[in-house]
Amino acid sequence: MARPTRPKLLAVVPVLALATLSACGTVNDQNPTGNGANPSQAQSSAIPTVTKDDKLAAMVPADIKADGKVLVGQDQSYPPNEFVENGQAVGMDVDLGKAIGQKLGIEFSFENSNFDGIIPAIKAGRYEAAMSSFTINGDRLKEVDMISYFSAGTSGAVLKGNPDKLTLDTLCGKNVAVQKGTVQVDDLATRSDKCKSAGQPEINVQQFQNQTDANLALTAKRVQAMLADSPVIDYAIKATNGQLEQVGQVYDTAPYGIILPKGKGDYAKAVQGAVQALIDDGTYKKILDKWGVQGGVSKAEVNPAPAG
Repeated sequence: MARPTRPKLLAVVPVLALATLSACGTVNDQNPTGNGANPSQAQSSAIPTVTKDDKLAAMVPADIKADGKVLVGQDQSYPPNEFVENGQAVGMDVDLGKAIGQKLGIEFSFENSNFDGIIPAIKAGRYEAAMSSFTINGDRLKEVDMISYFSAGTSGAVLKGNPDKLTLDTLCGKNVAVQKGTVQVDDLATRSDKCKSAGQPEINVQQFQNQTDANLALTAKRVQAMLADSPVIDYAIKATNGQLEQVGQVYDTAPYGIILPKGKGDYAKAVQGAVQALIDDGTYKKILDKWGVQGGVSKAEVNPAPAG
């Protein structure tokens, strides 16, 4: 998810709702869904059907389009990017994936998975694509192809009022929640090493399989802070009716990438072309506006060089 392993909701919309729910992407402060609705109502905003591009569709390899659909792996616990509500996968990535499929004349269908198992499943042929807030980095580019489509950073959250008076540089000895397999895990490991070198206690990093569990750990006061992708932190703050607040500024902004298996001919070019077409015709912006996120890009690229 920015997740380099990158980076996902939180509690107090009822806990059951959260259990069904993994930059500088930020949620619009006045309008969490971009249309005046509550976060949980964003999916009610329909995105117009996209016209198929025959030229791009012809670039999709025969074995990928043989059954008329692309199975997309996701960790659906990362609102507003991808999550489950009323039994359906929803979110920015879901809407964008559906639009890409329409542009290519193929149905994009979505399957929930543990985040750290998605790339191995791509390599094993289980999934034909993955859209789950994956940050583009060098390690991933060695294993899969990635098409850039969004920009997000890391952000931190604490309880409202910041009772422990924390900053991102004063986490030594504190309990901090994070989702497994995300860039934030590596970030906290580096911060913890600095604590140890300075003679301070290490950060007690608590890793959770789902971002929703990390969020709940913070609202339940089992941890004192959490790190996640910036749009996820912003959405969580709104979804908990202000029980949380951001700490510090967004940092380490980097692109998200759609993941595809390597060695599939023009498949990556076809998906890149579809994303670029959606950017150019305004569909992309409508999707971002629907979910109230900022961090849109003007150009989609195949395997761009990672930042830094």
